[in-house]
Amino acid sequence: MSEIIHNILTWTTLSDLVDIVVVWYLLYRLIMLLRGTKAVQLFRGILVIAVVRIIAWYARLSVVGWLIDQIINWSVVAIVIIFQPEIRRGLEHIGRGSFFLRGQDSAREQEIKMVGELDKAIQYMSKRRIGALITIQRNTGLEEYIETGITMDAAITGELLINTFIPNTPLHDGAVIIRDNRIAVAAAYLPLSESSAIPKNLGTRHRAAVGISEVTDAVTIVVSEETGGVTITNNSHFMVDLSRDDYLKFLNAQLVSPEQERRNPWQEFWHGFTKKGAKK
Repeated sequence: MSEIIHNILTWTTLSDLVDIVVVWYLLYRLIMLLRGTKAVQLFRGILVIAVVRIIAWYARLSVVGWLIDQIINWSVVAIVIIFQPEIRRGLEHIGRGSFFLRGQDSAREQEIKMVGELDKAIQYMSKRRIGALITIQRNTGLEEYIETGITMDAAITGELLINTFIPNTPLHDGAVIIRDNRIAVAAAYLPLSESSAIPKNLGTRHRAAVGISEVTDAVTIVVSEETGGVTITNNSHFMVDLSRDDYLKFLNAQLVSPEQERRNPWQEFWHGFTKKGAKK
């Protein structure tokens, strides 16, 4: 037995094990980084291309195979161009040290704080009938809409959101877009919905909120400057004139992850290991 253990615990075996663990962790962090962007959908397209290439090889479809080979040959340049926002965001995470060190619990705390700051801003603007349009990115990336706005890259505070939407200021006209628990841009343009289900008394902000919900899974908050009413849109649905309890319940359900889902793989492994030990 000792000889077997000695043969297994060689430097080569240990280095291979470390190599596998490092690659596994990097892939995990890459998936977490890309989750919430359009890169996920693009990767599905790449998978389809790979499947078509395999089929073309087996079926001896020479022309199809040649076309796919050309696409693959130029894919490196195309990936750099298409994934430029995601690559830039990844390098920013590494530069801040958050690629390896960002804890899951702190992320959940940031989500809870974000909802609290949104509530503070909504209450202030609703009482004073200050119109507002706030979109929170979820799984689908909002890069094409972020590019239309004015960059802020600021921490979310109720005071900053309120000041942004004060009438007759440079940033009040348009949408604030929140990404990764930070205010990415202000004065962004969102697509207007053409749905006939939207009541005629609702204005451009509401149509923009419904419009972005038709093409992404973002959560959008609208404060009406006519009535002070609070509307939330998500997945082509809109809820008008919500009470504080109602919109807080919805925002917490949609934007704050359950605590058990925030464990990283090491926490899951350790939890399962200790659970088995307790049973023994």
